[in-house]
Amino acid sequence: MHQRKVGIFLFDDVEVLDFAGPFEVFAVTVLHRGKPEQFQPFKVTTFSESGQVITARNGLKVIPDYSLENAPDYDILVIPGGQGTRRELHNDKVISWIRGRMEQVELMTSVCTGAFLLAKAGLLDGKQATTHWASIPWMRENFQAVTMLDNVKYVDQGNIISSAGISAGIHMAFHVVRRLLGTEVAQATAKHMEYDIEF
Repeated sequence: MHQRKVGIFLFDDVEVLDFAGPFEVFAVTVLHRGKPEQFQPFKVTTFSESGQVITARNGLKVIPDYSLENAPDYDILVIPGGQGTRRELHNDKVISWIRGRMEQVELMTSVCTGAFLLAKAGLLDGKQATTHWASIPWMRENFQAVTMLDNVKYVDQGNIISSAGISAGIHMAFHVVRRLLGTEVAQATAKHMEYDIEF
């Protein structure tokens, strides 16, 4: 069976649940749970610009697995949000890296204000997207080529999926699981996590 590589971008002041929520969903997804042929369809790792320790929102310190230089070829990328996205918007190295990976990945995803970075990279031009409700007006003003949607948990545009604020990243991750592996697997994962979600 094919195991997809999921990469989650970390940076200082990243919102904790933005990255930890999708991490948990993908990491605990299992095919044939409890059977001899049990298989993990996702291998989840994290990366940051330098690969050094980052300090997430409210002081949580996290050691990424990789840097931009040695990150593997991912199948799925998760770009989370948080106050740190305001700084990363002006980080040409990060924006260029994200833009360059778009052609290689199966799915590019964002959580909350991670959509800022996708928009800055030009990946959302001509597409629909969403982000945290409080940042939608700012996105409309600064990225007018993007059609921002209100009151949705996520927006699937084929090879790019954006999600709303914080906990919406969990909904987005479940959507990806369902899209790639089917409703039954997504439901089993939600039950394992004791997470209430309608498919």
